[in-house]
Amino acid sequence: MNTLIIVVFIIGYVLIALEHPIKINKTATAILTGVVCWTLFVFMEPSPVLLNSKAFTDFKDILSIERTEGEIAATPTDEIHKEFVSYELNEHLAAIAQILFFLLGAMTIVELVDAHRGFRYITDRIQTRNPQTLLWIVCFVTFFLSAILDNLTTSIVMVSLIRKLIPDKEMRLTFAGMIVIAANAGGAWTPIGDVTTTMLWIGGQVSTAAIMASLFIPSLICLLVPVIVLGFRLKGKTLQIAEPPHTTSEVKGGRLMLFLGVGALVSVPVFKTLTHLPPYLGMLCGLGILWVVSEVLHSGLDDVAKKNYTVAGALSRVDVPSVLFFLGILLAVGSLESMQLLNQFAAYLDRTLGDQRIIITLIGVMSAIVDNVPLVAASMGMYSLATYPTDHMIWEYLAYCAGTGGSILIIGSAAGVAVMGMEKVDFIWYLKKISVLALLGYLGGALVYVITHNVNT
Repeated sequence: MNTLIIVVFIIGYVLIALEHPIKINKTATAILTGVVCWTLFVFMEPSPVLLNSKAFTDFKDILSIERTEGEIAATPTDEIHKEFVSYELNEHLAAIAQILFFLLGAMTIVELVDAHRGFRYITDRIQTRNPQTLLWIVCFVTFFLSAILDNLTTSIVMVSLIRKLIPDKEMRLTFAGMIVIAANAGGAWTPIGDVTTTMLWIGGQVSTAAIMASLFIPSLICLLVPVIVLGFRLKGKTLQIAEPPHTTSEVKGGRLMLFLGVGALVSVPVFKTLTHLPPYLGMLCGLGILWVVSEVLHSGLDDVAKKNYTVAGALSRVDVPSVLFFLGILLAVGSLESMQLLNQFAAYLDRTLGDQRIIITLIGVMSAIVDNVPLVAASMGMYSLATYPTDHMIWEYLAYCAGTGGSILIIGSAAGVAVMGMEKVDFIWYLKKISVLALLGYLGGALVYVITHNVNT
């Protein structure tokens, strides 16, 4: 049965990676994979490894509080196994729910700011027409904006900007590819910039100050290398643009909603530090504040017009399938973790490769092919916090590699997929024009992290 579950999981992975060719939404595949894995798990014959695992022993200790030793001994092993599976499923669901509510709150806040055209106060200040200068500005605005918001949203905002600034299709595609690299690099070094770093943060693997201090320079190098290389290619080229950078009218409260939205996102780590409550509560608190302010700002509008500028309208525009995708894939990975398969796989990698830095570097490269969310989820299940405590090298390096490795291919990250859809970026074009730049940046940042970590330790 273990083999069957692994096969189901691998098939699910492949179908998720082939989402566009087979035209089946990856969310549907992820949810089905998660449900099937847990269903097979509950009907499987428990293996000796599972029965002797710490998780199963701890569960029996919990049962001993409610039942006598005689009652436990009289209960068939398969019945205890089913109870164990239900217990583990509830434990995983509780952890997953924190991530989902966090993401849902963050995505709603961003949609609300966007509905008020708040981001234009940032993007409309970009005026230069020199390609090299514009490249540096666009990439660094993307880098820091991604750290505050998230890489997906930032990519959408910045691609919308370059559509107004760069009419030439080939040049615009080049900038779009660099936006993917910059967004992923910027998102990797803060707890709220990339979903994989958010997962590690919520899971307790990394802390806010440590992850920002450790990954800022490597992430910056990951961006600087491709920007410098591409800058030489653009030397001597010019851009001629007749249109003004913006034509849309202002929306009431746009500037206020931008400050409140960014403030709400940035204050989440502070909330967690001060209260020691889960981050999703801080995010929901910020969402509640913006909700009240938006209702007050547009209290004079009728219900139909008002909906566009309130949380009710923002929720209708949130990418719910992405949230459900995380649910499905994290459930699937959770089943492998509860079966102890990930622990066995981690032990196998340690025996064969030995060096964890090599293993995690390869995981980062794999994230260009396979979605980085399940890769990080699997890695979190492979390694224990008891063995590798908070802010250990393995967690920080994983956040960097999984966050930036996806830039190597256009399909390797949510930001890349979004840009691919908006600008109709061809997979082969990206592979020829951008992938080498992304790989150089990824390896450069990885090398810097490894060197600085060795010096610091």
